[in-house]
Amino acid sequence: MNTEKPKVQFIDISDDIAGQRIDNFLRNRLKNVPKSMIYRVLRKGEVRVNKKRIKPEYKLQAGDVIRLPPIKIPETAQVEAPSTKLNRVAELEKCVIYEDDHMLVLNKPSGTAVHGGSGLHFGAIEAMRALRPDARFLELVHRIDRDTSGILLIAKKRSALRHLQAQFREKTVQKYYFALAMGNWKPSMKKVTAPLLKNEVNSIVRVNPNGKPSETRFKVMEQFEQATLVQASPITGRTHQIRVHAQYVGHPLAWDDRYGDPRFDAYTKKFGLSRLFLHAANIKFTHPGTEELMDISAPMDKQLERALEGLRKAPRVS
Repeated sequence: MNTEKPKVQFIDISDDIAGQRIDNFLRNRLKNVPKSMIYRVLRKGEVRVNKKRIKPEYKLQAGDVIRLPPIKIPETAQVEAPSTKLNRVAELEKCVIYEDDHMLVLNKPSGTAVHGGSGLHFGAIEAMRALRPDARFLELVHRIDRDTSGILLIAKKRSALRHLQAQFREKTVQKYYFALAMGNWKPSMKKVTAPLLKNEVNSIVRVNPNGKPSETRFKVMEQFEQATLVQASPITGRTHQIRVHAQYVGHPLAWDDRYGDPRFDAYTKKFGLSRLFLHAANIKFTHPGTEELMDISAPMDKQLERALEGLRKAPRVS
């Protein structure tokens, strides 16, 4: 049992950290603290920056000083690094589709969170740190949903992290997902720009005029009897953006437990589908070391491929 009492901490913000939102910074630093607790101490003003109360969306500046109150981590959340002998950890080694001195690219399986916390013992980043014990630096460049499969960038140098995250902020990174949507998606529906508002307590996202500007571009790839395979490219990077925008236009994604339609899940189950059909298939960005254009693709897993094969054999839209 850990009997050490938590203490007040003071954190100096360097140029490397500047630009991050305070809530994201705390969630990354306090990995085993429940997200609800982090937002509670922010809301109560117990976290101070330069002796002042701040909002969760405050962006840190170089030279800021954060005061963290004593935060007791629940005993159930204090877990050791995942063992590399666990099947799910060892399997991630086979999911590395690109690696060099600056970064690695993972074809993350569906069901694996990008990081631990909120009852999860470990995520992809903790597993990769266990698999790369000699790596001095491994940090997530971005995030994708737990049930979404596909491309996840991990930086192996702080300079690479800053370079890649700057590209995401400047929207020069191109990301393409494959998604199976309910019904007959009209090819003319090429863009959704509905603003999105996230509930910070339960992470449910809704279209709301008071939300953040959001844009997703869609392209019909293949039509089936009661479904459409679309390519989705998020221009902004809001939580659950593709899923909510698809639902908003009347075409929720298959096996989406938050925004989906049980009738569509029952239909696609006939073709062997039992997971969210959303796959980060391709990404284009500038290499943080060589400045060359990178174009990386990640194959879909067997379940998604089999489901598509089954749908192709079913009657087609006339």
